[in-house]
Amino acid sequence: MIPRPLRLLPAALTIVALSACASAPESSPPATPASGDGHGAIAGAEEVAEPPLGLLSIDAAGNAAVLDLRTEEATTLDRTAAPSALASDGRYGFVTTEEGVEVIDSGRWSWDHGDHFHYYLAEPALLGTVAGEGIATVVTGPLSTAGATGVFFGGSREAVLLDNKALSEGRLDELFRIEVNADTGLVAPIGEGALVAVDDTLIYHDSDGEPADSPIDCADASGAITTRVGLVVGCADGAVLAAWQDAGLTVERIPYPSGAVERALSFDGRKGRPTVAAVAGTTGFWLLDSRERTWTLVPTERPLTHVVAVDDAEGHVVAIDIDGRIVVHLADDGALVGATDPLLADGGAASSLTLDEQRAYVSDPAAGVVYEVDYADAARVARSLETPTAPAFVAEVGR
Repeated sequence: MIPRPLRLLPAALTIVALSACASAPESSPPATPASGDGHGAIAGAEEVAEPPLGLLSIDAAGNAAVLDLRTEEATTLDRTAAPSALASDGRYGFVTTEEGVEVIDSGRWSWDHGDHFHYYLAEPALLGTVAGEGIATVVTGPLSTAGATGVFFGGSREAVLLDNKALSEGRLDELFRIEVNADTGLVAPIGEGALVAVDDTLIYHDSDGEPADSPIDCADASGAITTRVGLVVGCADGAVLAAWQDAGLTVERIPYPSGAVERALSFDGRKGRPTVAAVAGTTGFWLLDSRERTWTLVPTERPLTHVVAVDDAEGHVVAIDIDGRIVVHLADDGALVGATDPLLADGGAASSLTLDEQRAYVSDPAAGVVYEVDYADAARVARSLETPTAPAFVAEVGR
């Protein structure tokens, strides 16, 4: 790991209003470096004809493995420290431990070229640990071999930006590490740097960690995700949509509809799509269409614990409700078009939910299985998969 010099930020930052911001571009893929990187190829990786989909699973002791979803063959990995959370960009697993964030390369990834994809398969490996303390908030970018990944450590109050190209080559290189005077925040990669959320503002930092002069107002920032259109960051009054256009940052706001009470605290959606979903308290779920710049509040019969927007032609939204059912709604009117029997303990609070263009995968730590759900077929459980390790944490990789 090659850390950069530590830079201090002031505790309070000037908040300025945004005006006359250019609209975010809708080119594909979004918010990535302008130059190409070999279509996602790296030395030693095999290009394959279809997505090499798999499940990365980690048990409570840190034993990790990858299960191939086509063959159901498994590859075990070295052991991580005891995990408390797992985030993924569809290739890497970012495992929060007491030492920081341990990075697992699943060796499976897709490279989005806009009108087509390239798919790669390589040997999985543990890459090492990004040192830090406390709760780690991880925000990933759209490509695993270009751009960056952001990590905010609440305990040590540090904002870290990792180089994805270095990750793809087996190295943990920090583009910057900044100390901030706050124990909550996020680091959202975009363009040649990242937006760092501190003290109700977003400040753009370049790849050397140098801050821009103009803070962006965003009270109580929570939740960030890269869509087909750009980077979305949730704020108390709506969302900021940022994009990298003509070697510069453009920003605009997407305010909540009038009268909105429940806000979105995190977002999830099928990778590379413009629409994402978020739980709306006990009311139902929010849909944020970053292309149309609109919020839609969709009430549901039962409160939800997890929700993911498929953003397919039919508008499927997959969720887990408080009864532990896997449910499927339609985006247009919220109609319930599929539901399993109650499968998950504690309303699925400890379960992982991830999906691709055909299936959703839901972990059941209590039963030690992962359910493969055909969400387009009334939430039919297609398979119950036994992972090589007890699925305390699961992510689909190869996407």
